[in-house]
Amino acid sequence: SFPWASSFESDFNYDFQASVTKEEWESAAVEYNFQAVDLRLPEGGEENPFIAKLTASVGRDWPTYRQEGPGVSAFVLEDGVVYHTYSAYSRGIDGLWGMYQWLDRAPLGRNETGMWWCRHDEYDSKTT
Repeated sequence: SFPWASSFESDFNYDFQASVTKEEWESAAVEYNFQAVDLRLPEGGEENPFIAKLTASVGRDWPTYRQEGPGVSAFVLEDGVVYHTYSAYSRGIDGLWGMYQWLDRAPLGRNETGMWWCRHDEYDSKTT
């Protein structure tokens, strides 16, 4: 058997900025994947329809869903000392989802229109 460890009911996810408190996201003082992220609802409190559909698909609403972000970390135990050896967040964990590797090599890629997705010939020349 493998001795699994879990961050459930601990401060671990907060220490690695993968979880945020209600007070943090209400003030927009949130860091995730080494950058500032504003998790507040837009003015007027209207949820983005895409976000509403996404959060409903996992049985949550936006205020609950935004408290956790995806991330993975690796550690090694050596001579009784635990060392943090690796962490990845957001798009850095795509390698865990096997189908993405195939879609990324297809002619149309993932065929997505998200703000984070551009093919190399679509980037603004100012950002390259």
